[in-house]
Amino acid sequence: MNKKCPVFNVTSFIGKKWTLLILLELYKGKLKWKRYSQLKDKLPGITPKILSMRLKELRSRNMLKHKVSAKTFPIKSQYSLTPRGEDFVKVIKGVKRWGLKWGLKNEHCENMNCSECEL
Repeated sequence: MNKKCPVFNVTSFIGKKWTLLILLELYKGKLKWKRYSQLKDKLPGITPKILSMRLKELRSRNMLKHKVSAKTFPIKSQYSLTPRGEDFVKVIKGVKRWGLKWGLKNEHCENMNCSECEL
Protein backbone atom coordinates (compact mmCIF):
# COMPACT_ATOMS: atom_id res chain seq x y z
CA MET A 1 0.00 0.00 0.00
CA ASN A 2 1.17 3.51 -0.78
CA LYS A 3 2.56 5.34 2.27
CA LYS A 4 0.91 8.54 1.01
CA CYS A 5 -2.49 6.92 1.55
CA PRO A 6 -4.27 8.52 4.55
CA VAL A 7 -5.77 5.17 5.60
CA PHE A 8 -2.31 3.59 5.64
CA ASN A 9 -0.86 6.46 7.66
CA VAL A 10 -3.66 6.65 10.22
CA THR A 11 -3.90 2.91 10.78
CA SER A 12 -0.13 2.68 11.23
CA PHE A 13 -0.56 4.17 14.71
CA ILE A 14 -4.30 3.91 15.49
CA GLY A 15 -4.27 0.21 14.67
CA LYS A 16 -1.86 -0.56 17.51
CA LYS A 17 -3.34 -2.40 20.44
CA TRP A 18 -4.70 -0.12 23.21
CA THR A 19 -4.51 3.14 21.21
CA LEU A 20 -8.26 3.51 20.62
CA LEU A 21 -9.04 2.49 24.19
CA ILE A 22 -6.63 5.09 25.57
CA LEU A 23 -8.28 7.81 23.48
CA LEU A 24 -11.71 6.62 24.60
CA GLU A 25 -10.68 6.65 28.29
CA LEU A 26 -9.43 10.21 27.94
CA TYR A 27 -12.80 11.16 26.44
CA LYS A 28 -14.89 9.49 29.16
CA GLY A 29 -16.12 11.23 32.28
CA LYS A 30 -16.32 14.80 33.43
CA LEU A 31 -12.63 15.29 34.14
CA LYS A 32 -10.80 16.73 31.16
CA TRP A 33 -7.36 15.77 32.51
CA LYS A 34 -6.54 12.23 33.66
CA ARG A 35 -3.53 10.94 35.51
CA TYR A 36 -1.37 8.12 34.20
CA SER A 37 -2.48 5.96 37.14
CA GLN A 38 -6.17 6.59 36.33
CA LEU A 39 -5.64 5.43 32.76
CA LYS A 40 -3.70 2.37 33.95
CA ASP A 41 -6.50 1.43 36.37
CA LYS A 42 -9.20 1.75 33.68
CA LEU A 43 -7.30 -0.38 31.16
CA PRO A 44 -6.86 -3.78 32.81
CA GLY A 45 -4.18 -5.82 31.12
CA ILE A 46 -2.16 -2.94 29.70
CA THR A 47 1.46 -2.92 30.84
CA PRO A 48 3.10 0.29 32.08
CA LYS A 49 5.60 0.09 29.21
CA ILE A 50 2.88 -0.14 26.54
CA LEU A 51 0.80 2.62 28.15
CA SER A 52 3.83 4.91 28.24
CA MET A 53 4.70 4.09 24.63
CA ARG A 54 1.17 4.73 23.37
CA LEU A 55 0.85 7.99 25.31
CA LYS A 56 4.17 9.19 23.91
CA GLU A 57 3.13 8.31 20.36
CA LEU A 58 -0.26 9.98 20.72
CA ARG A 59 1.48 13.10 22.04
CA SER A 60 3.86 13.09 19.07
CA ARG A 61 0.81 12.89 16.75
CA ASN A 62 -0.78 15.85 18.55
CA MET A 63 -3.72 13.71 19.70
CA LEU A 64 -3.20 14.53 23.36
CA LYS A 65 -1.65 17.07 25.70
CA HIS A 66 0.57 16.30 28.65
CA LYS A 67 1.29 18.32 31.76
CA VAL A 68 3.58 17.49 34.65
CA SER A 69 3.50 18.92 38.15
CA ALA A 70 6.63 18.37 40.20
CA LYS A 71 5.11 20.19 43.19
CA THR A 72 3.87 16.91 44.62
CA PHE A 73 5.45 13.54 45.25
CA PRO A 74 5.09 11.41 43.35
CA ILE A 75 5.24 13.69 40.33
CA LYS A 76 1.78 14.26 38.89
CA SER A 77 1.56 13.48 35.18
CA GLN A 78 -1.74 14.21 33.42
CA TYR A 79 -3.13 13.79 29.92
CA SER A 80 -5.98 15.34 27.97
CA LEU A 81 -7.26 15.17 24.40
CA THR A 82 -6.28 17.91 21.96
CA PRO A 83 -8.85 19.17 19.43
CA ARG A 84 -7.38 16.61 17.00
CA GLY A 85 -7.89 13.83 19.56
CA GLU A 86 -11.42 15.02 20.36
CA ASP A 87 -12.24 15.02 16.65
CA PHE A 88 -10.99 11.43 16.36
CA VAL A 89 -13.51 10.35 19.01
CA LYS A 90 -16.09 10.67 16.21
CA VAL A 91 -14.33 7.78 14.47
CA ILE A 92 -14.44 5.73 17.67
CA LYS A 93 -18.16 6.44 18.01
CA GLY A 94 -18.55 5.28 14.40
CA VAL A 95 -16.88 1.99 15.34
CA LYS A 96 -19.36 1.67 18.20
CA ARG A 97 -22.34 2.32 15.88
CA TRP A 98 -21.01 -0.22 13.38
CA GLY A 99 -20.56 -2.84 16.11
CA LEU A 100 -24.07 -2.28 17.45
CA LYS A 101 -25.56 -2.41 13.95
CA TRP A 102 -23.84 -5.63 12.96
CA GLY A 103 -24.63 -7.83 15.91
CA LEU A 104 -22.53 -6.80 18.87
CA LYS A 105 -25.57 -6.19 21.03
CA ASN A 106 -25.04 -4.19 24.18
CA GLU A 107 -28.10 -2.49 25.61
CA HIS A 108 -25.94 -0.39 27.94
CA CYS A 109 -23.94 1.05 25.03
CA GLU A 110 -27.00 1.53 22.83
CA ASN A 111 -28.50 3.90 25.39
CA MET A 112 -25.42 5.81 26.52
CA ASN A 113 -23.02 8.40 25.21
CA CYS A 114 -19.44 7.12 25.37
CA SER A 115 -18.41 10.11 27.49
CA GLU A 116 -20.76 8.96 30.26
CA CYS A 117 -19.75 5.30 30.17
CA GLU A 118 -18.24 3.79 33.30
CA LEU A 119 -17.34 0.44 31.72
